[in-house]
Amino acid sequence: MNVIGALRAAGCAFAEREAELLENAASGPDLEALVRRRCAGESLEHVLGWVEFRGRRLVVGPGVFVPRRRTELLAELADGRGVLVELCCGAGPVAATAAAATTYAADIDRTAAGYAARNAPEATVLVGDLFAPLPAALRGTIDVIAANAPYVPTAAIRTLPPEARDNEPHRALDGGPDGLTLHRRIAVHAPHWLRAGGRVLIETARQQAPYTAAALCTVGLETHIEVDDERQATVAVGVRPS
Repeated sequence: MNVIGALRAAGCAFAEREAELLENAASGPDLEALVRRRCAGESLEHVLGWVEFRGRRLVVGPGVFVPRRRTELLAELADGRGVLVELCCGAGPVAATAAAATTYAADIDRTAAGYAARNAPEATVLVGDLFAPLPAALRGTIDVIAANAPYVPTAAIRTLPPEARDNEPHRALDGGPDGLTLHRRIAVHAPHWLRAGGRVLIETARQQAPYTAAALCTVGLETHIEVDDERQATVAVGVRPS
């Protein structure tokens, strides 16, 4: 099988690199099956079963959002020694790679939570909507809340690349009419869970960042925006005043 030729014909821009990864993962009929999946539009990460994130291989597969490189900024900002909670955790990239003494991860989707548990075995992984599954004892004690909540406006989902639009869970993409529905919900509840000086970190799009920050400011948090142009990453930060 001409793997490079098949990938090029399917429109894969980095056919040579992808062919190398697929050929390292399998051979014979198994390789052909992987190539067919990739040529059908499934993401390379789902086909391989892993994605590299902050120098680690995280397990991913059909039914879970693939962590992007831009989310490394969110994970870096979450590094610390206290209590970390990753909301809308998906495969758990922050919980798996950020330094913390105690880590929780939560997602409304059981499939996603299953992947998070595999990637972050030392974390307590919970299933539920945003803060709902967290132990009540955590109120007022959390050092960092990190969230890569869905922030694509509903109408913009159709403009996403087919790999995302057709192969990743829409629940992990759809941020509501303006992409900020979950950001506002997180902002409303975050101050009740943070300790004094604790931070809430929300990944967002550059054009949405002022509105995400405004939602955090409205609930009394001190806000600023962190940007990494090289990774095309933007994070709105809210700090509970001491």
